[in-house]
Amino acid sequence: MRLRTRTSPYGLLAGLLLGAGLLLPAAPATAADNGTWGVFPTPAAGAAMTDRAYFFHQGAAGTTVQDSATILNTSDKDLTFQVFATDAVNTPAGGAFALLPAETEPKDIGTWIALPPETATTVTVPAKGRKDVPFTVKVPADATPGDHVGGIVALNTAVEGVQQEGKVRVGVKRSVGARLYFRVPGPVTPGLSVEDVHVTRSAPLLPWVKKARATVSYALVNRGNVVVEPKVAVSAEGLFGREVLGIPARELKLTLLPGQRIELTEAWPDAPQLDRVTLTVTAGAAAHPDLASQASTDFTAVPWPAVGAALVLAGAATAVWTLRRRRASAEQQPDPAPDLAGTR
Repeated sequence: MRLRTRTSPYGLLAGLLLGAGLLLPAAPATAADNGTWGVFPTPAAGAAMTDRAYFFHQGAAGTTVQDSATILNTSDKDLTFQVFATDAVNTPAGGAFALLPAETEPKDIGTWIALPPETATTVTVPAKGRKDVPFTVKVPADATPGDHVGGIVALNTAVEGVQQEGKVRVGVKRSVGARLYFRVPGPVTPGLSVEDVHVTRSAPLLPWVKKARATVSYALVNRGNVVVEPKVAVSAEGLFGREVLGIPARELKLTLLPGQRIELTEAWPDAPQLDRVTLTVTAGAAAHPDLASQASTDFTAVPWPAVGAALVLAGAATAVWTLRRRRASAEQQPDPAPDLAGTR
């Protein structure tokens, strides 16, 4: 068998990456530190290392912005990193904030960022030490208005674990990155849509003795040019307008980036067992009060396992009844009369 290496899916979270291959739920941006090393916006003289949780800049098309990232090594040994800039994405399932891995070419702000020449190879940070990495963001002349999101990443070149994938042993490396938000001035258009709402149900064999369960699935798409922190409400009405589900609007604690689509689910632990239901998912954002989207789906709740069992029992009962009738009819039929004409 052979050994190859990989980074964790989508590279890393721009917050904390606590273990190889682990993606954490998105949360409000915090300094990026995994307990062994971290990547931070370089603080001003005398300020705390975590003075800035992430990079935020703005500049018109054609302008240049300079800043610096600090790699902090809190371990007892020297660490060597591959340092690179890349784009941010939302993971399709769940919407976690992530940065693209080193082997994936960026297409947006990751291409705007220029790092020092020495980062073209590797950067070594001494034990209990730090390394400041200055960089430049040059906004293209044709940059579109709105938010462009990426990050500065430090990928440890050491293999920290091995996983088996079929016949191949995979070496896993860890990355940590600091988020970078860049706003290009111009028309700002928030956009959010709810799509592909559907419900899957699991009904008990004995209806109304145990609860039916369901899962509500839907997609959120950011069709605008600025980041959105969505809040979602889920409601459902049965026959005659009865409310059978009411989950009030709540923040999802995730940042939905422009152009990104994510798929989410909502558990419904006490779904209707026999009803005609219209389910509606409504999405909005606290920072954009006028932003709202809604999508619905209809379904008929039927306790199919119980119906199936009843049909089987009814079929069996019908078969037994038919068989008994045939037997009873055969027993009651008189014997045929003898043929007296044939006797002399």
